[in-house]
Amino acid sequence: MEETTLRLIERVKQGDRDAFAALVDLYKEGAFLVAFRVLRDRMEAEDATQEAFIRVFTKIESYNAQWKFRTWLYRIVTNVSIDRLRKKRPDYSLDAEMSGTEGLTLYSQLESKDQLPEDQVIDSEQRQDVGEAIAGLPEKYRVPLVLKYIEDLSLKEISEMIDLPVATVKTRIHRGREALKKHFGKR
Repeated sequence: MEETTLRLIERVKQGDRDAFAALVDLYKEGAFLVAFRVLRDRMEAEDATQEAFIRVFTKIESYNAQWKFRTWLYRIVTNVSIDRLRKKRPDYSLDAEMSGTEGLTLYSQLESKDQLPEDQVIDSEQRQDVGEAIAGLPEKYRVPLVLKYIEDLSLKEISEMIDLPVATVKTRIHRGREALKKHFGKR
């Protein structure tokens, strides 16, 4: 995939917009997932992903082929997402808890053909509990945890994406995990 990516990047640098569209198609799902896991809001994640690809297009000349494109892209997506978190105003979404429902969201109320309603509620509550615990972590622990355990990136890739030494990334992941253990141990 890297070889295909490098060929597309060279074509994009020569002004080939179709090559950029192909590059977006290759990486849009992964980029969206990174943004969604940082922002925890579908609409914000879609906007962040689009903004990140615009930055990629305008900064493609600065891409250094010695780095994996995915790492470079995900770093941009992560930075855009963090910027959006810092600027975000409170709003309402389907992920927001419905009043008077003890933690249920509008998404948890949507019909599912795969699960029984009881199973769906239990899964939704468990996901929500874990998601809230992760979302409650400070940004400096949450982002490395998401990138390591949800996006399955290496410590080196995370280090490059968030511009910190590998040892600092390890420490933040460890402290984030300890905070989650402490959170769930209180129950």
